[in-house]
Amino acid sequence: MAKKKSPKRAVRRAEQAATDKRRESARRKPLDAVTLEVIRNALPAIANEMAADLQRTSYNMMIYEVRDFCTSLVNTKGELISQNVGGVSHFVADLGVIVTDAMERFGAKGFAPGDVVITNHQAVAGQHLNNIVIYTPYFYKGELLLFAMVRAHWIDVGGMSTGFGAGPTVKDPWEEGLQLDQLKIYERGELNETLYRVLKDNIRFPESSLGDMKSQMAACRLAVRRMNELLDKYGKATILDAIERIFGETERKCRNVVEKLADGVYEASSFIDDDGVSRGDRMPIHAKVTIDGGAMTIDLSKTSGTRKAAVNSRTYAGARVAYKALTGPLEPVNEGSFRALKVVIPEGNVMMSKHPAPMSSWSTIVPTVVDTIVKALADAMPDRVPAGHHGLLGGSIVFFGVHPKTQRRFVVQSIEGGGWGGRPTEDGVSATVSVCQGDVRNASIEGIELKCPVLVEGRVLRTDSAGAGKHRGGLALDTTVRNLVEGRWNFDHPKRTQCPPWGLWGGTAGSTADFLLRQPGENDFRSMDAIHYPVPVDSEVIVRTGGGGGWGNPLERDAASVRHDVIEELVSRRAAEETYGVVLRDDLTLDEAATARRRNALRSAAKS
Repeated sequence: MAKKKSPKRAVRRAEQAATDKRRESARRKPLDAVTLEVIRNALPAIANEMAADLQRTSYNMMIYEVRDFCTSLVNTKGELISQNVGGVSHFVADLGVIVTDAMERFGAKGFAPGDVVITNHQAVAGQHLNNIVIYTPYFYKGELLLFAMVRAHWIDVGGMSTGFGAGPTVKDPWEEGLQLDQLKIYERGELNETLYRVLKDNIRFPESSLGDMKSQMAACRLAVRRMNELLDKYGKATILDAIERIFGETERKCRNVVEKLADGVYEASSFIDDDGVSRGDRMPIHAKVTIDGGAMTIDLSKTSGTRKAAVNSRTYAGARVAYKALTGPLEPVNEGSFRALKVVIPEGNVMMSKHPAPMSSWSTIVPTVVDTIVKALADAMPDRVPAGHHGLLGGSIVFFGVHPKTQRRFVVQSIEGGGWGGRPTEDGVSATVSVCQGDVRNASIEGIELKCPVLVEGRVLRTDSAGAGKHRGGLALDTTVRNLVEGRWNFDHPKRTQCPPWGLWGGTAGSTADFLLRQPGENDFRSMDAIHYPVPVDSEVIVRTGGGGGWGNPLERDAASVRHDVIEELVSRRAAEETYGVVLRDDLTLDEAATARRRNALRSAAKS
């Protein structure tokens, strides 16, 4: 027999609701300028504190050293409230779709306090499976308001995922690793023991990956505490009003930048040499940018279709990163940052592929897409657009095996930066990760050698690797590593050798990237392109990155700057004379008369 509801209990609930409403009204502060600014800074501060907590407690060098992660607050509509500064910038696009997918599956009533969800499935946010998202629902007085989310790179998720991922040759996601599709690892605070054991038994480094999962959870719990403090102080209505105001003001700032550009259609093309499987079959990239008042449309329809190789993705990251870089690179990011942007990527495009298209090397194409979009706007923004940068996710150092003394598995990981393009007012920066990696950085030599049986023999700027120009490009790196035990290297070959980082307005292209191997008994290094390649003790590897393109005519570069570059061994004496027209004496002093003659001769030759 059903129990009758108590009239007194119903009255008490109504009285409590009325009391809560009065308290909320009394606590609600008017959204004056000061209150708005406090909340505007508090929301990114929560995401940044989450990031600090994650770094401090994580097990994996890719998180605490390289910073391959993002921390965010996302509302129930999938709108980005705030995201940490630093970390990986191309993670800016693919958290909202996870929330909207979850809300469609579970609904608001499908979440409860104490829930923790784990997901990496490529059908929703198409990236490699190593990028694991942990998120928790945030309730305030019983109402689901938002989600605290952390995406971080695990060093292994089973399959061929060890290191940065399985490379372009894997045939499908099942070969790559574990696929986790919106699963609750904790439900109402209770651990799902079965799922936990499945994870533990199918990962080569469970102490690292599951330790990182706990760190991600800790960062989410921190966000819950900070949001409670914020809402207790200002009230729900004030916070939600402020968030909507922040979205609107951010959108207005972005529109203001675009409104200064001439209306029209701007286009540019580039390509990746091949996808790593179909040799010689170029991957075309085409960006069509339409400016209409304060609105911008980025159309990538003419970019390559889905490939058999694992270079596919399902992301708006390329367009969003480019737009953010052009409109507000130093402003905190939120949903308003993209409200004035329309992105056109048809289904079946290499960047809008359907599951089960392989995606383990999903990020290969993204930095070049960003560069191509920026290049398209060179005529519209000649005072702001740089030449092309190395356009890859950096030279990846991945060596792994079993230490013969401890019998423990190890993996060496680092991302080595390259050169950025020369700019309208200054040279490009050197040895810096790609535009899609934000504040990601290479691992320290001391950290690598302390934890793993390798010797880093050199990390040097490569002479003449930068494109020449009035403002030259940044220089590339050569990082040489000797493995002290046998193991396996990942040589996920960069694929921009035929489309080097371009120069602008007369600048020349930067150098391209490579992996080089010399085994014991060999005299010369040879170019490599392989995944999980076995090598003996004392093999040497050079991880070579690309340089940035030059901006402007090299003959207009200040001769004293060229001389300085020669002294610092950034530019050779031969390149100084042949490309820049700068003649130096044997003691490296500037021969001004010979330089003037040389430059006049080069200008005459260019006209003929």
